[in-house]
Amino acid sequence: MSYHTCVWIDQREAKIFELTSKEVETTRIDDGRPAHHLHRRANHVGLGTIEMDDSMLAEIAEKLQRADGILIVGPGKAKTVLKAYLEAHHPDIGRHVWDVQPSDHPTDAQLVASARSWFRAQDRMH
Repeated sequence: MSYHTCVWIDQREAKIFELTSKEVETTRIDDGRPAHHLHRRANHVGLGTIEMDDSMLAEIAEKLQRADGILIVGPGKAKTVLKAYLEAHHPDIGRHVWDVQPSDHPTDAQLVASARSWFRAQDRMH
């Protein structure tokens, strides 16, 4: 069976949507760290950001093993960090990343509808 997978990710959480033509299986993964409000200061490089947790990235990679096509979306830099992690540590999975796109915080239903539409268009080209 062909699986398309959409991953919405930020620095603290990932939502993985495994899509078939009629069904969707959703998995949520968080980094397990307590939430803290970050204060950003001018002229202090790196302050006010959270580094991605490698164990969270590894758990995401494990869930992506059976995906034929992967779309990674989300705000900030987490989506590109995930893509780079997959390419470096799991190149067999990284080859299945079809695109990385910016996204705010849509509902799960909006993400699924958007991902299905996007994959339908991509399937015509692949």
